[in-house]
Amino acid sequence: MSSTLPPITVYAEMTPNPASMRYVASRPLLDEGRMLEFRGPSEPEGISPLAQKIFDLPFVTGVFISGNFITVNKNDAVTWDLVQLELREYIQEFLNNDGRVVNADAPHQVVQAAHERAASHHPPSNEQDERIVAILDEYVRPAVEGDGGHIGFRSFKDGIVTVTLRGSCSGCPSSMITLKGGIENLLKQMVPGVREVIAEEL
Repeated sequence: MSSTLPPITVYAEMTPNPASMRYVASRPLLDEGRMLEFRGPSEPEGISPLAQKIFDLPFVTGVFISGNFITVNKNDAVTWDLVQLELREYIQEFLNNDGRVVNADAPHQVVQAAHERAASHHPPSNEQDERIVAILDEYVRPAVEGDGGHIGFRSFKDGIVTVTLRGSCSGCPSSMITLKGGIENLLKQMVPGVREVIAEEL
């Protein structure tokens, strides 16, 4: 890592999901628009040394990396009070010493699979789909990313919009309230024919 760059600093932010903490770095970790999700310790092997390092901790159940933040999901064995600061220092130390978020020689298709798990919208198949994607991107995604999560469009069929929730949103009780109260109402108002919004089970 170039010595001309200042050390990376990391701070922790609570998310609406009590099982998730968002760790924000002072520099981007991935290229714009790129994101990676790992749901177990075997998934980042050979792809992301950063995620592998975080999974070395026994309480970690998920790692989501996007932009300049890492969302870490934990099990019920510990409380954030006990591990939040240590985990922040652990991540910060790794970024300043090893620094590899993604292996340079990681197979493209494997990295792409981790990105697809985390990301994006399914390709819209008609104008209504395009409208839904545009509304999610403009009105919903910035707030969701601010909480350490991600929302992706999956399908619109028979009046039902299906989305995926990632990062801190995955399995979060309050995200389901947001989904039903906020996102569903927004899409009902702005897209004719929308009756309901549901989250795809992962």
